[in-house]
Amino acid sequence: MKSIDIISIGEVLIDFIGHEVNTSINRTKDYHRFLGGSPTNVAVNASRLGLNAVLVASCGQDGLGDYVVRKLKSNNVNTSQIRKSESAPTSVIFVSKSTETPDFIPYRQADCEIFETQLPDEIIADAKIFHTTCFALSKNPARQTILNRAKKAKELGLKLSIDINFSERIWPNREEAKQVLKEYLANDPLVKLSEDDCYRLFSEVKSEDYIFEYFHNLGATTICLTKGKNGVVVSDLNQGLFFQKAIHIDEIKDTTGAGDAFWTGFLYAQIEGKNLNESITIAQKLATIKLQNVGRLPDNINIKSIIE
Repeated sequence: MKSIDIISIGEVLIDFIGHEVNTSINRTKDYHRFLGGSPTNVAVNASRLGLNAVLVASCGQDGLGDYVVRKLKSNNVNTSQIRKSESAPTSVIFVSKSTETPDFIPYRQADCEIFETQLPDEIIADAKIFHTTCFALSKNPARQTILNRAKKAKELGLKLSIDINFSERIWPNREEAKQVLKEYLANDPLVKLSEDDCYRLFSEVKSEDYIFEYFHNLGATTICLTKGKNGVVVSDLNQGLFFQKAIHIDEIKDTTGAGDAFWTGFLYAQIEGKNLNESITIAQKLATIKLQNVGRLPDNINIKSIIE
C-alpha cells in the first residue's frame, strides 16, 4: 500500500491579498498575508481532506520562510522536502481581491530553486499522484527537476496531474511554454485549465473543440476546462464529454485559490475511485466553499462531510 496520496511540486510563496474588494493594486491600501502558491494550496487542501500530501518546494531562509513552514505544519502537510535557500528570499505575490480574475504582481525569488535531491525515487514510488503547475515549470532549475521527476513518476506507475495556470507575466515566452507543456503532457497527466488560462496561452479566444483537441493531441486523456459562472466541461478520450452547471453563489468573497480548491476536490475524488461526474461535483463543492471565504478554506467546518 502506498502511504503518500499526492506529491505536489512547485511554487510556495506568500500571497499578500488586497483588503478592498474589486480595487486595482494601484489603489489598494492594505494587504493581508496568506500562504500561497498553487501546488501549496493543493497540498494544504488535500491535507484538510484527510489525504497525506507531500509538498516539494523552496522558500527563503527568512521570516517569511519560517511562516511558510509553520503554516504548512499546522495544516499537517509533510514538509520534509521543503528546501530553504541561503541566497534567495521567499517569493511574494501581491494580489488584488476580486470577484473575477484577480490582478497580481509577482516578486519571484526562491520558489524556482527546486532540485532533484528534494524528490528521491523512493518517495515517488510511495505516492499515487504527482501534481505540478505551469507556474512551476516556467523557470529553471525547477522546470528541469519537475520534467525529470515526472518521467520517473510515470515509469513508477503514478497518475500525473497539471494545472495549466499560464500567465505571460510569469512566463513571457509563449512558444517555450508550449514546448515544455508538450514534454510534460507526453506523460498523460490529468489536465486542469480555465478559459482565462487558455486565452493567455494562445493570446486569443479559442473554441472548446480547439482546446480539447490541442491538449488531447499532446497526450492528455482527461482534460478539465473550468468556465467560471458558466460551469465545467471535462473531455475524456475514453468516456466522452461531461458538462456541469456552476453551483450558484449569492456572494463571491475572493476568487484567489478557487481553481486550486476545485482541482484538489477533483484529485481527491479520483483517489477515492469516483467517476468523472462525481469528481466534477466534489470539485465544484470545494471551490464553492473557497469562493465564499477570503484566503484559505475555513478552519471551523468539516470539509470532507460537506463535499460528500
